[in-house]
Amino acid sequence: MNEQEKKKLSKFLSLILRHQPELINLTLDENGWAYVEDLKLKSSHNKMYFTLEELDEVVETNNKKRFIFNEDKTKIRANQGHSIDIDLGLKPQKPPEFLYHGTALHNIDSILEKGIERRNRQHVHLSPDKETATKMGMRHGKPIILTIRTGKMFEDGVLFYLSENGVWLTDYVNVQYISK
Repeated sequence: MNEQEKKKLSKFLSLILRHQPELINLTLDENGWAYVEDLKLKSSHNKMYFTLEELDEVVETNNKKRFIFNEDKTKIRANQGHSIDIDLGLKPQKPPEFLYHGTALHNIDSILEKGIERRNRQHVHLSPDKETATKMGMRHGKPIILTIRTGKMFEDGVLFYLSENGVWLTDYVNVQYISK
C-alpha cells in the first residue's frame, strides 16, 4: 500500500469512525467500536476496498495513532476526535502542569475572547508538547501555539482525560488559563 492509498484509507476511517458512520450504514457501539468485518463489507458496497492487512498497516503506521483495534482485532475505533456521541470509557486523570493547543492565527481573537470551545467535537484537544501542537495548528493556516495552565484548571475542578494516543481532552478551556 503506497502513502497516497494509506492517506485515503485513513481519511475514510476518520470520517466513518469519528463523524458519519451512517454514510455506509455502519453501526458503532456506545464506545465507538465497529466490527472490522462489518466495516470492510459496508465499505466495499461503497466502492472502498481494503484488506485486513491494509487496515492493520494504517492503524499501525498512522502518525497520529488515530485508530485502535481491540485485542483480537475483530473491532476498530477512533481514539478521539468524534463529533458523534461516543463514550470512550476514559477515566479522569491529572494532567501535567502545562499543555499546548495549536490553532491558526485567524482563530486567536475568538479564542482570547471566548476561550477554547469544543465546537462540533466531543472535547477540546490539547497536546503534551509544542511540536505536536504546531502540527495541529498548521492544518488550518499559520500556527499559533497557546500554553494552557492545565495544572491550575485541574486544581479548580476541571476534568481531563488522556486518550489512547496521548491526546489530552477536556470540555472547555476558559480564557483565564490561556497564554500566548
